[in-house]
Amino acid sequence: MTLYLDNAEIAHLRAWRHKLHQYPEISGEEMGTAREVVSFLADTNPDHVITGLGGHGVALVYNGADPGPTVLLRCELDALQIHEVSDLPYRSRIDGKAHMCGHDGHMAGMGAVARYIGKHRPLRGRAVLLFQPAEETAHGAEAVLADPKFAEVTPDYAFAIHNMPGLPLAHVAVAPGQITCASMGLRIELSGKTAHASMPETGVSPARAVALIIQALEQFQVGELIAPGFRRVTLTQVNMGKPVFGVTPGSAELRMTLRTPQSEAIHALLDDVLRAVGEIADREGLGFHHSTHNFFRACINDPEAAHAFEVASERMKLSRVTTYVPIRGAEDFGMFGSCSKSALLFIGSGMDRPMVHNPDYDFPDELIPVEAGLFLGVLDQFLGVSQKSGA
Repeated sequence: MTLYLDNAEIAHLRAWRHKLHQYPEISGEEMGTAREVVSFLADTNPDHVITGLGGHGVALVYNGADPGPTVLLRCELDALQIHEVSDLPYRSRIDGKAHMCGHDGHMAGMGAVARYIGKHRPLRGRAVLLFQPAEETAHGAEAVLADPKFAEVTPDYAFAIHNMPGLPLAHVAVAPGQITCASMGLRIELSGKTAHASMPETGVSPARAVALIIQALEQFQVGELIAPGFRRVTLTQVNMGKPVFGVTPGSAELRMTLRTPQSEAIHALLDDVLRAVGEIADREGLGFHHSTHNFFRACINDPEAAHAFEVASERMKLSRVTTYVPIRGAEDFGMFGSCSKSALLFIGSGMDRPMVHNPDYDFPDELIPVEAGLFLGVLDQFLGVSQKSGA
C-alpha cells in the first residue's frame, strides 16, 4: 500500500482527532472547530486561507508551480445533537453533542493531506482543502457554493470520502453514476381545539388523524432497490398535546423524511404525501400546515472523477465492494456536481462497529492514513504529488 505519512505523523493526527472529538460543534455553530483547523494546519503554509466560507467553512489553498486544474477535497466540520454513550477517554465533553458521524476523523484525514502537501507542493494546478460547515442539515454545501468567496476556488474536480459501518474496514465503494438518494425533511402541523378530558366531544382532537396519517404513509414505501420508482417515507417524530391528564390535545406535529433516487422525483413524492395528509385533515376538521427542511440532492458521481478514486484505491491495493452503492442515505456533497466533475467514495469502518448517528459510534483511527492516501492519490493524478512508498 502506498504510504504518505510516517508513524509519528499518524500518531499526531490521531491525537488531533481525539481533541476534535471532545469539543463537537453542531451545524452552524462550528466557529471553534474552524479556528482549530486554521491553527493546527498553519505550519503547512497554505498559499491562501479562506475563512467564514458559507458560514464557518475553511478553505486551504496549495498552489502548484505550473498551471493546471483546481482540485477540491472536502471534509465536514459539524457534529450531531446526540448524547455520546461511551467510556472513551476522549469522549465528548459537550453534553448532548457528539461526533457520531465521523466528521472528526474526516477532518483528521484531511489534516494529513495538508501536512503532506505542505511539504510536497503539487507540480501544477491548485489543491483546495475544504472543511465544510453544516453538512448534517444540508445547508452547508449550498451556502459554500453561494458564498462570493467560493468564486476564488471554484474547482474543476471535487472529491469527498465518508466512512460507513457495515463495510469491511478500509474496503471502498465507489462507482460512476448514482451514489446516494435525494432526501427531504417534512414537518406537518395539525391544529384543532382542546377540551376537558371528561368532555372530549367538545373539542377537535388530532389523535385519530395522526393514527390515520401514520397508516397512510405505508403506501409510499415502494421498492427495495435504488432504481426509478423507489420511494421511502420515514416517520421520525410525533408530538401531540401537552403532558397532562385533564386536557385533550388541540394540536399535533409529525416529522418525516422523504427519499427518492432522483432529486427531481422527491417533489412528486412530496405532493402525494401532502395530498394524503390534507384529505385526512379535512375529514377530521383540522387545520393543516407544512414546511420542508434539509433538502439533500442526490449524489451523482462523474465517470472521470469516480475513475480517479478507483485508480487511487488500486494503487493502495484496497479491496473494493461493488454491490454497496447506491445507498438510501443522503449527502449534501451532491451540490458540488453542479460546478465540477465530482465523486463521493465510501470507505468501510468495520462490520461490527455501531452505525453512524448511533450514540456509541466512534470513528476508527486506522482510517486516517487510508483516507489521506486516497485523497493524495487523486491529487497525484491531476496535479502531480511526489510519494513515499512502503508496504
